[in-house]
Parts: sequence; structure tokens; C-alpha cells
Amino acid sequence: MDGRPIGVFDSGLGGLTVIRALVDLLPGEDLVYIGDSARYPYGPKPLDEVRRFAVELTDHLVHEVGVKAVVVACNTATAAALEDLRQRVSVPVVGVIEPGVRAVLAASQWGRVGVVGTVGTIGSGAYQRAVRRLRPDVELTCAACPGFVEFVERGETDTDQVRVLAERLLAPVREAKVDALLLGCTHYPFLARTISDVMGRDVVLVSSAEETAFEVRRALADPAAPSGSGRPSGGRRTLLTTGDLGAFRAMGATLLGTDLDAAATVEVPPGRSGAHSPGSGT
Repeated sequence: MDGRPIGVFDSGLGGLTVIRALVDLLPGEDLVYIGDSARYPYGPKPLDEVRRFAVELTDHLVHEVGVKAVVVACNTATAAALEDLRQRVSVPVVGVIEPGVRAVLAASQWGRVGVVGTVGTIGSGAYQRAVRRLRPDVELTCAACPGFVEFVERGETDTDQVRVLAERLLAPVREAKVDALLLGCTHYPFLARTISDVMGRDVVLVSSAEETAFEVRRALADPAAPSGSGRPSGGRRTLLTTGDLGAFRAMGATLLGTDLDAAATVEVPPGRSGAHSPGSGT
């Protein structure tokens, strides 16, 4: 048994959807979550800057916390840095894009799927490439949704303002008559009710969180995964933020539906330039 925790990071609170899925699927595993609220939102930022943030958070989780796997619970960071991170460290690194694509393809009956995400994620082309690789015959419509993340981080998930914004931003995927819509940002499931109202009941909404949790379980079961000693402590959750602790606790408790009083702040130093864990690059 490998008693080290699983590390998870996101630009803020959105990755708590992945934490919830991991708790459901792997209740005995210890989890360490970092919400990079001090630098959110990632979506409008240049991908090179997001890549630097992802490197810093991954280095901290691997070298300071000592995790056995890293989950990039942010679509923009996955698009910007996943392959670089996999080359950089020796532990498994799991992103949210390909698991999400697999889930939405499985949910679609007619082969007309949509993806909504941040400007950075949609602009990167990562979802478009993943869909073409897995199902080139699928009709794909993508739409960037700037502003959604900020509403979630403020706890405004069911207001008139967010509904008006959703009606405008979701127009392309509605007009394409998609039958399955991937919420391509881990913040967006918190807006599921509003998005479902706008899209209509015939459209299946898909989150990448559950499929990502299954991907983590597969990665940890891989015989090639690095091994450690000891057993997990029995499902300890360590929730950290780089930003305002009070806001993180309050909004996180509202969104996750559980007490976050034990959450704490963390300082993430600059990434180790050129640093690689033993065995990295494979």
C-alpha cells in the first residue's frame, strides 16, 4: 500500500467537484487540495502564465507535500501544461480534458456534442483535438463562457444575472442542437441548474469529475506507478488556498455542502526551474 496522499489543484474552488468525486470513489485515500484563489481566474490569462502556475503547484505537491499522484483539476491548466507536467515529475499526473471527452461521447446518442469552457481552454484547441482523436465523426460545437468562473467564486450560482449571461453565451451550442454538453471547467457544475434551464431538459449535461476520479484509480493501479510505504490514514482531506481564507471557507462550504473550517492558507513558491523527479521524462 502507498500511504502518500493524492494531490489536487485548481485555480480556485472549481476543483472541489473533483474532490467530491474522489471521496465517493476512493473514500480511504488521503487528499490534499490547493485552490489557487490568489491568481484566479486562469481562463483569461496567457497559456504560458497558466503553465508556470501549474508547474509551481505541481512542484509544491510533489516535492513539499509528497503526493503519489497529481490531479490537474482545471481545464485551462490541463490544456496549458499536462504533457509538460508528466515529463517533469515521476508520479502519475491526471488531467480533466480526456476523461471529460470520453464521458460526453458516451452520453451522446446522436453524435452532436458541445463543450463549454473558459476562453483559454476553448482557445487552446485541446478539446477539439481530443474529440477528433477519439471520435472524428462527431459533430462538435465549442463555446467560451467568460464570467462563469467569477460568478461561481462569488457564490452567485442561481441569479438573474448569471442566467442572462448563460442565455447569451450558450446560444451557439443551443443553435447546434447538441444532445450532450460537457461542462469543460470544473467550476461549471455549480451552475448546472442554470445551464440546464437554458439548454433544455433534452440535453444531457456531463461533468468530467467522475470520469477523472476513475482515471486516478486506474493510474494508481498501474504496475508502473511509483510505490510508497504505509497505508492512507483513512480519508483525511487537507484543503488549502493561496488566497483569502475566509472567502475560501465560506464559498467552499456553500458549494461543497460540508464544513471547511479546517481549511488553511498555503504559500506556493516559484517552480523549480528545470527540476525533475528521479525517473521523470518517461
